[in-house]
Amino acid sequence: MQLKTLLTTVLLALSVTACSTISQVVYRIDVPQGNYLEAATVDQVKVGMNAQQVQYLLGTPVLIDPFSNNTWYYVFLIQKAYQKPDQHTFVVNFDNRGIVTHLDLDKPLPNNGEAEVNNAIIELKPKDKRWWQFWE
Repeated sequence: MQLKTLLTTVLLALSVTACSTISQVVYRIDVPQGNYLEAATVDQVKVGMNAQQVQYLLGTPVLIDPFSNNTWYYVFLIQKAYQKPDQHTFVVNFDNRGIVTHLDLDKPLPNNGEAEVNNAIIELKPKDKRWWQFWE
């Protein structure tokens, strides 16, 4: 009797722990955090733009340097499913008049590209009968 309960307990314990050894079973969503930076919008920011134009393109910065209001930090962090998080930092420096003097992107952003246009032609066969002519 004791052997039967011992075997049952061991089998149950092994079956429960087997569930935790399988990796990537549960679906995980992609988690973007911070300012969503795209290569196309970051490329539009140029030296000589004013602060309002930069804020219109990129949104409110995640961090404005507390010691100097002339430096804005845009941080974009994305973690896809079971991969390691990927962080991109875009730093915009302004002069005292609020004009962009220097831009710094720590590493290139992935180019998402344009979505391909679907030009598939769907042909429908014309219906010979109308719904009220079902008896014919």
